[in-house]
Amino acid sequence: MSTHKAPKLLSTSERAAALAAVRRKKATSSNDSASFKAAEPRKRKAPSFSSLPGFQEMRIQRAAADLLGVDNPFFRAHDARAAATTLIDGQEYLNFASYDYVGLNGHPEVVAAAKQAADHYGLSASASRVVAGERPIHSELEAKLARLHGVEDAVAFVSGHATNVSAIGQLMQPNDLILHDAYIHNSIVTGAKLAGAVRQAFPHNDLEALENLLASRAHNHERVLIVVEGVYSMDGDYPNLKRLIDIKERYGAWLMVDEAHSIGILGEKGRGLAEHFREDPKKVDIWMGTFSKTLASCGGYIAGSKDMVEYLKFTASGFVFSVGLSPVLAAGVSKAIDVMEREPERVVMAQANGAYFLAEAKAAGLDTGVSQGCAVVPIMIGDSLKATVIAAKLLEEGVNVLPIIYPAVPEKASRLRFFITSEHSKDQLDTAIRALRKTLDDYDANPISIEHLATMMAG
Repeated sequence: MSTHKAPKLLSTSERAAALAAVRRKKATSSNDSASFKAAEPRKRKAPSFSSLPGFQEMRIQRAAADLLGVDNPFFRAHDARAAATTLIDGQEYLNFASYDYVGLNGHPEVVAAAKQAADHYGLSASASRVVAGERPIHSELEAKLARLHGVEDAVAFVSGHATNVSAIGQLMQPNDLILHDAYIHNSIVTGAKLAGAVRQAFPHNDLEALENLLASRAHNHERVLIVVEGVYSMDGDYPNLKRLIDIKERYGAWLMVDEAHSIGILGEKGRGLAEHFREDPKKVDIWMGTFSKTLASCGGYIAGSKDMVEYLKFTASGFVFSVGLSPVLAAGVSKAIDVMEREPERVVMAQANGAYFLAEAKAAGLDTGVSQGCAVVPIMIGDSLKATVIAAKLLEEGVNVLPIIYPAVPEKASRLRFFITSEHSKDQLDTAIRALRKTLDDYDANPISIEHLATMMAG
């Protein structure tokens, strides 16, 4: 027989008392929780934006310029269209700080096309092209871009920088490999970071180093992307496309060429790197370009196979989730392509002027770095302080050119970057070189040392 007793059943009053005890325990627990929250540390103050990396260095540079009486060369307002000459505060200067490589910004036909589009479509596409922002001018422009590059299709974005970020960020995945030239544009690097892919730079235009990287690493990754520029925006030189194509085909990689600064500058008719090397453009997987240089507008594009373009149109965040390119800008670019193709002499003149400026600058004893005279000719200065002072002195001599300083380039690689266009005359180019030589000689006779500046700032 079992010795266990049957459980005692609670009376109604006992059950009520037990339930009340449970409720009191829950209330006590809630009060304890409230007491704990009240004891938490006070909310901390949000950090100042001045604590961000580089902020204090920026302020120090500005203070040093103020101490030297040097006006800020950046964000300088131009009173009208900036061409071979420009107006700043009502005064005319020779201008070497604009991308208008073949003189299409302000061309009567280009302006008229933009005005007509504004009258017909308004200023904005008013929505993403995927949903309601598509206009006939968009497909017309993309067909011309594809024809310009000799490939199947193209897609236009609202920003050149966002074009690279969105396209690379979408096409590449975390297990992929991106190899790019060490001098590549910031937008390429930002796109690679967005993709989460493994990224490595190879020394500038060192294709042997590129091949060594591919030999050691390509087999570990599903997709490999090689990225170069058609003309390097800080240096004015270009890569060997024939060898790049050979390398990418042997290692099964995609090749992307950023033609922001090479359309209108390289090739007999300004079609870029493939035309310059007389290569089949379809051998390059991804052509990228912008509308803000030769094509006299704003925005960017990717050109290549139909499959790639279709994929980007439905997946690239900078296209799908962005308003469509303004019809006004699209119409202007479309007409700019027409004019450039109809008037190849503009391209010829831009090439001749670039070669002339490069040769004369070298003859004057100026350091032009690795430039090949392709629209961009840097005058290598060295430290940022000197570059900034020289640019300010040149403005006093009637020449507008911008210093490129750290962190845009390494500290000891600061320079003055001259943009040479089809619209500059030889007299203007000669005047700029004479002014530059004189200004450099004057500075070298009375240099400003970092130590002297530090003493002035301390005083």
